Amino acid sequence: MNPLEQFLADVIALEGPLRIDRYMGLCLGHPRHGYYVTRDPLGDKGDFITAPEVSQVFGELIGVWAVGVWAAMGQPEAVNLVELGPGRGTLMADVLRTLRKAAPAFAAAASLHLVEISPVLRAKQRAAVGEAANWHDRLEDVPEGPMILLANEFFDAIPIRQFERRDGVWRERVVGLADGRLSLGVGGIVPGTMGKDGDILEFAPAREEIARQIGARLGAHAGAALIIDYGHLHTAAGDTLQAMRDHGFVPVTETPGEADLTSHVDFEKLAHALTEGGAIAHHGMTQRDFLLAMGLEQRFVQLQGKADDATRATLSRQMARLADEAQMGNLFKLLCATSPGMSAPYPFG
Repeated sequence: MNPLEQFLADVIALEGPLRIDRYMGLCLGHPRHGYYVTRDPLGDKGDFITAPEVSQVFGELIGVWAVGVWAAMGQPEAVNLVELGPGRGTLMADVLRTLRKAAPAFAAAASLHLVEISPVLRAKQRAAVGEAANWHDRLEDVPEGPMILLANEFFDAIPIRQFERRDGVWRERVVGLADGRLSLGVGGIVPGTMGKDGDILEFAPAREEIARQIGARLGAHAGAALIIDYGHLHTAAGDTLQAMRDHGFVPVTETPGEADLTSHVDFEKLAHALTEGGAIAHHGMTQRDFLLAMGLEQRFVQLQGKADDATRATLSRQMARLADEAQMGNLFKLLCATSPGMSAPYPFG
């Protein structure tokens, strides 16, 4: 057993099986052994690669989108530019570079706020975006005011609860002990009549609470939020909890704290929570459709024009990774929310 597995086993022995959301929270955020607390999980030497790490073009196009939002807001002289879960800071660095080139007045007006719990990743972000940024543990700590918020692969790591239909009743899925090792199982009966044996339902109250907070901020101040993640645009049943290590899937109870635990984002429920908070949620779309609408192909053609053959081939692979239907293009979705009365920024309008 690694140290976190031993800790979890001790907790289970003392308190009983852990709900999935508590298990996820401890695996990812334990103050000494949590996955995001102890390492940089990104890149070829990590466990997974995000779109900003694939190509600078991704962040550039998000930056172009943000410029359009700032214009739609009336070009405020002060605006909070917020990112939730900024990774290595790559996305924000590319966005800022685009702002300084395309809209220097926006760059000057922006106050940068990064919401990040990992000390390892905060150091990476500081190297990427400089000392002028402000770091926070929670969205609640970000000052109120006009806001443009980005969240790329943030919500997938927020803990979820799972319920499984067995023998005609619903039970909550839990992590317990079997032969001294962590094991998935089910707990007591919970109310519910719909469904068939084998069905699994996922609920993400913590995820939806953050969305409501974003909605409340957009309801009180001008701005917009752009949420990018893998998941589904409409609510559906199914088990999407997964663990990834060394760019491959592993059992969710194997080496806790050493693998990334995530689940697919339910964008329909997220949109509902944003609306409950006070924002207007616009129709979601695939990453492919968003990037193509924002000029992905034209930007790659521009980059390839001055490149040698090897670089052109690399650029082609990067574009395919971001937008092909069989790669990130259809798996990842985007959801935009704005303040009431504000028109949907292109290409959501």
